[in-house]
Amino acid sequence: MLFVAINANEPLPSLAGTLLRVAAVLALMFVIFVYMTAGRMIKTGAVPQGGPAGGPMFGKAYLVIVGVEVVLLFGGLPVLGALGVPEQVNVAWIAFVVGAHFVALAPVWKAPSMLVPGVIPTVLGIAGFVMAGTSALAWVPFVSGVLSGITLLGASAVLSWTQLAELRRVAAA
Repeated sequence: MLFVAINANEPLPSLAGTLLRVAAVLALMFVIFVYMTAGRMIKTGAVPQGGPAGGPMFGKAYLVIVGVEVVLLFGGLPVLGALGVPEQVNVAWIAFVVGAHFVALAPVWKAPSMLVPGVIPTVLGIAGFVMAGTSALAWVPFVSGVLSGITLLGASAVLSWTQLAELRRVAAA
């Protein structure tokens, strides 16, 4: 949601930016609602509580990947600034790193579906870097930021909904 909220600015028309922000907030609210509904189902015993078949979701591999992500995010931005890269490219770097972290987590979590919210922002981040050297620099926040945000929110909404549907199926069985 933050990708969209922060980056849905000019050169987008004001109305388009506002509509994108409203849609992003609604998508986030949907994901939170589904998460809370699933949590209630587990808490009340309607479905059994369980973890991923592949082991702990937040084990050592996860911590290493997130640690590398934090170092790249907070270390990379000052490097870009020192190199004189236009500020609009910061969001391209963030999209690239966030996407790459999902790609790295996909095999750790044994979740190939994580590749969608991983590969797309990674590619959109690369596209932002390419655009930085063109007359399309002003569109980098939209391409790398807004489109990455839409991808992440969309993937979260679809995954949340399918997991809730599975919980409901298990509860009905």
